[in-house]
Amino acid sequence: MTEPDALALVAVFLIPLGTALLLMVVPSTERSLLIGITALSGFAMFVLSVMIFLQYDFEGAQFQGVRAWTYMENVGLLGENGIQLKVGIDGISILFIILTTFITSICIILVNSTIKKRLKDFLIAILIMETFMIGVFCSLDLVVFYLFFEAGLIPMFLIIGIWGGERRVYSAFKFFLYTLLGSVLMLVAIISIYWITGTTDVERLYEIGIDAKYQNLLWLAFFSSFAVKTPMWPVHTWLPDAHVEAPTAGSVLLAAILLKMAGYGFIRFSLGLFPLASEYFIPLVYFLSLVAIIYTSLVALMQEDMKKLIAYSSVAHMGFVTLGIFTMTQQGIEGSIFQMISHGLVSAALFLSVGVVYERHHTRLINRYGGLVQIMPKYAIVFMVFTLGSLGLPGTSGFVGEFLILMGAFKKSFLVATIASLGVILGAAYMLWLYKRIIFGEIIDNQLKTMPDLKRFEILILFSLAIPIIYFGFYPEPLINSMETSVDNLLNSYNASIKTNLAYKN
Repeated sequence: MTEPDALALVAVFLIPLGTALLLMVVPSTERSLLIGITALSGFAMFVLSVMIFLQYDFEGAQFQGVRAWTYMENVGLLGENGIQLKVGIDGISILFIILTTFITSICIILVNSTIKKRLKDFLIAILIMETFMIGVFCSLDLVVFYLFFEAGLIPMFLIIGIWGGERRVYSAFKFFLYTLLGSVLMLVAIISIYWITGTTDVERLYEIGIDAKYQNLLWLAFFSSFAVKTPMWPVHTWLPDAHVEAPTAGSVLLAAILLKMAGYGFIRFSLGLFPLASEYFIPLVYFLSLVAIIYTSLVALMQEDMKKLIAYSSVAHMGFVTLGIFTMTQQGIEGSIFQMISHGLVSAALFLSVGVVYERHHTRLINRYGGLVQIMPKYAIVFMVFTLGSLGLPGTSGFVGEFLILMGAFKKSFLVATIASLGVILGAAYMLWLYKRIIFGEIIDNQLKTMPDLKRFEILILFSLAIPIIYFGFYPEPLINSMETSVDNLLNSYNASIKTNLAYKN
């Protein structure tokens, strides 16, 4: 199999940027034209990302489709190397690129019916954010990664602050400040890495390694950024507020993609660049992950707002992700990546499902619903699939990820795995509780009786998410096989660093 074309890889995040520039000259009154151009761009992006996936050589251990442009050479402290805009993919990053293009395409279709004001500005914000998100997964230079990683805050800040709910300004600023402040230390760490090694090229850093005496501090600096963006307990409080106030498309992008950038960062940088520090801080990550799983699951049980409940469930699911990553096992890391892909699909579907009833009844309070199975049977069936996917029922993608993570955890610590397993039970409790109160019971509000069932485009969108959730539940091999070589290569490098350090000490 041939390697993916580097130009195709560059095009996959330049196309949305070019489309955003094109929209700027289209009149705001031309809603159909704006949606048409953006939808065409979104579809082209998804097709291109799938083509890159099909061209990828999954047996190759190195990054593929690599392309680099050097700029700011011989400028001040940057020296001869300057800064590289270097991109490339492996078996891990290509999955997140496809997820990004797929979810963004769904959001573009959605906005025509949900966004009534400043549609053009909203579409431009989505396209620019797509550019930054794909840039994160393609970046092979620390400086460029940081720029893309932080730049994604700006369009999401605008999406929440302009098109959000009543407390949108508060939630937008809370989201922005939490995530920005968490990343300041990562910027300092990147500068330090350049001073220590003379490069910010990720491939080069993998080869030469970073001195053990610096790793703990550098790991903590990167951790401060990734922990906030994941989010991990106790810096998770911005997420429920952001989700509640964000428009449906914003919640979908936030849950499905933005949270995954931090999980990807843990795998690519925390494990890849700082293996000794990662080994040292395993107990810390286990503790924070278990607290996130148990505590936020209990908090979810107490929620009366549907979006807040799903937001807290996202924190719990990402707790499983961080736990699996730091088991340092093949099953644990593969399970975490699988869980991130699955959660991207399931959380997007759940927020879209909430958006469907919100557009009809204009409330997210759980106690204002009941008996929807009597008036919206199609909705009840589809929502059941997403609920079962979230709680990890066998036959859904959610089960595969959690099962692999727990397998990896049991290999490392029986106690940690047992406590994490309680989170699975709690997850089933709050999701089934949510489904029961919304779908079954008596119709307590007469206004509900006039609510129509799913429309054609809603069926199209929700079924496009339900199909992969079920498909990967029964047939996970395509995802597992695509990431296997990259994960194996990462673990081999990790274990070699640990053994070398032990031998040096002895």
